[in-house]
Amino acid sequence: MLVLLPPSEGKAASGRGAPLKPESLSLPGLAAAREAVLAELVDLCAGDEEKAREVLGLSEGLRGEVAKNAELRTAGARPAGEIYTGVLYDALDLASLDAAAKRRAARSLLVFSGLWGAVRVTDRIPSYRCSMGVKLPGLGALSGHWRAPMAEVLPEAAGQGLVLDLRSAAYAAAWRPKGEVAGRTATVRVLHAPTRKVVSHFNKATKGRIVRSLLTAGAAPKDPAELVVALRDLGYEVEAAAPARAGTAWALDVLVTEVH
Repeated sequence: MLVLLPPSEGKAASGRGAPLKPESLSLPGLAAAREAVLAELVDLCAGDEEKAREVLGLSEGLRGEVAKNAELRTAGARPAGEIYTGVLYDALDLASLDAAAKRRAARSLLVFSGLWGAVRVTDRIPSYRCSMGVKLPGLGALSGHWRAPMAEVLPEAAGQGLVLDLRSAAYAAAWRPKGEVAGRTATVRVLHAPTRKVVSHFNKATKGRIVRSLLTAGAAPKDPAELVVALRDLGYEVEAAAPARAGTAWALDVLVTEVH
């Protein structure tokens, strides 16, 4: 099982660990594309601060993120699972998983990123600010920059099993499973059962809980149909139907009665 996650806008501080070693990151086929984004982002943020804030879409209160980006090559690095914070990651709570579940997380979780493309939760990265929606002056829209290298690398990373896609739309634009991989991909929408509306905060929290439940239970569904069974066994109310066309991702609705 491969689980595709969005990053978080908020991130923990880099700390005082050893600096980034780009060659140590997973998915080495993304190395050249990573270096292109890293080089331009560092140069941008080491120059005109106001221009950098405008390009990155940062408010006055986030001015310090520019200086942080300028020092990405020398800043301390920590496992990505410790860097990413926010609602989904609070609910996932990787740090409190038992040893077996942590091993499953290391194998199965892939976090998408405007800067790194995609990383494992064990990859050591510094804290940064660069969303997938950014358009860097030299590279253009990052979703477009990542599309070709992702298309080369991600099908192999997906292997032969289930792909559980929990990304937001901005990050899904960087790689959309196609063909046979799409046929074993499931996307998840979390709905407030009484209103059948998506609520952003609890949508993220529930997705974090779903991933935690699967990791803790040691569930290993091989395809979307088995995922539906596994989630129902774990106590989730799931609505799903096989897609009408082959090579199309399954769309699952998880219904939640309490918003928290």
